[in-house]
Amino acid sequence: MDYRPLGRTGLQVSQVSFGTGSLGEMFGPLDESDALRLVDEVLDAGINFIDTSPYYGSAEQRLGKALTPEKRDKVILATKAGRYGFDDFDFSPRRVREGLEHSLRLLGTDYVDVLQFHDIEFAPLEHTLTDYVGELLKLKEEGKCRFVGMTGYPLPTFTRVLRETDVDVILTYAKGTLLDDSIRTELLPIAQEQGVGLINAAAVALGLLTPGGSKIEIDPPWPQHVAEAASRMVALAEERGIDISFLANQYAFQRSGAATTVVGVGKSRHLQSAVRAAESPIDDGLVEEFLALRPPAGQRQWRIGLPENN
Repeated sequence: MDYRPLGRTGLQVSQVSFGTGSLGEMFGPLDESDALRLVDEVLDAGINFIDTSPYYGSAEQRLGKALTPEKRDKVILATKAGRYGFDDFDFSPRRVREGLEHSLRLLGTDYVDVLQFHDIEFAPLEHTLTDYVGELLKLKEEGKCRFVGMTGYPLPTFTRVLRETDVDVILTYAKGTLLDDSIRTELLPIAQEQGVGLINAAAVALGLLTPGGSKIEIDPPWPQHVAEAASRMVALAEERGIDISFLANQYAFQRSGAATTVVGVGKSRHLQSAVRAAESPIDDGLVEEFLALRPPAGQRQWRIGLPENN
């Protein structure tokens, strides 16, 4: 496992990081005993960055059981605040503070390494990027978290976050993939200028880059031409006799430009496949065939959250 610097934080994070939506059964049933074993397997693989959230059902509680004191010291632990349900968003200082205290109790720790506002595009940015972010910085000063950040999707929103706030990290998804490289081309130069760590997620583009396609249970946010490009990539992978998900993971880990990529796996075989994808050199000629199927530059993102945040 390779380890990379996370912006100016001084943290060295594993190339592959673990997203805990699976622990909260967001992707299907998972017995608690299996969830605890999966966390052990994550640590045994050399993964040291774990990302969780109050939004992820029982994930924080299960993670707190898995991370005994000796294991907690080996982990860079990130959680979130501000999103508590599918359409329950509240980034106000009081709710954020109360939410973090609840998370700390569930996680069985007195601090987290990274605290992030969760999916900020679903709320007005006027307060989120000004007075509300001040509460994150207060919690950092108090030692409740070591570093602070924000998560979400739209490029315009995260360009503003990088330029207008004092966050240490940002986490964004589906922009360091075979379909879209805007995390590297649009966000990385600003992040490097500001010393902010970049965290990538959704290497398979919310399931678009899997053999069976996306199975999300909401109206898909992506435009039709993005879905069609993904279908062409899936068909090419089948023609070449390769696993499209494995190639997508290789690209995210090795080419996105982010310090780490979060994988939301719930099964041992998927975790081991992700680790192999990080360790296996990517075939430059092969990947170029897939990149040629991308939508045109400027047409690779979708709109999500409040219209004014896109």
